[in-house]
Amino acid sequence: METEIKQTPSRIIKIVLFGPESTGKTSLAKALANYFKEPWVEEYMRVYLEDKIHLPDFEFTQEHIIPIANGQIELENKRTKQANKLLFCDTNLLQIYTYAKEYYPNYTSKILEKSIKSHHYNLYLLTDIDVPWEADPLRDKPHERNKMFRIFENTLKKYKLPYICISGSLEQRIQLTVQEVMKLMKNEKTEQNEVK
Repeated sequence: METEIKQTPSRIIKIVLFGPESTGKTSLAKALANYFKEPWVEEYMRVYLEDKIHLPDFEFTQEHIIPIANGQIELENKRTKQANKLLFCDTNLLQIYTYAKEYYPNYTSKILEKSIKSHHYNLYLLTDIDVPWEADPLRDKPHERNKMFRIFENTLKKYKLPYICISGSLEQRIQLTVQEVMKLMKNEKTEQNEVK
C-alpha cells in the first residue's frame, strides 16, 4: 500500500501559488511562467472535477482527494523535468489538504501529511482577496473570502513555510514576485558557489 506521494527530487526553484479560490493564482502562474520562459503546473483538481461534474450521479467525496493529490504531483513531476531553473505551481498538496479539511472537518490523511512534510518548495505566494470574485461551477465560497484567506495564511504559519502575501493588480503582483524570485535565484547561485 502506498504510504507517500513522491515528489521528484530537484534543484529547481519551486514557487507555489497558494490561497483561496478566485484570487488570481492561475493568471499569475501563467504570467510568471511567460515572463521567465519556464513551465508552470496546472491545477489538477480543476481538470479532474471539470471532467466529472456534469455526470448526473457524480458527488464529490473524501474518496476523490488522494486521486486528485496523485494527479497533482504527477503533473508537477512532469513539469519539473521540463524546467530549467524555475517552476511555478498553481497549487500543491498542502492546498488540496487545506481545502479537504475545510469541506470535511474530520478528514485526515497520513499519506498527505507525510508527503507535505517531505516535499520542498522555495516560496509560497499567498494570493490576496483584493481581486473581484469570479463565479464558475467549481467555486462556492464568495462570502467566505476573508475566512478562507486566514485559513490559508494560518496553514503556512503552522507548517513554518516561507511565504509572502501578493496583492494588487496582476502587473503589481508580477513585479513583486519577480523581485522575490530574483533574490531566490541570487541566493541559490551564492550557495552553489560556496559549495564549490
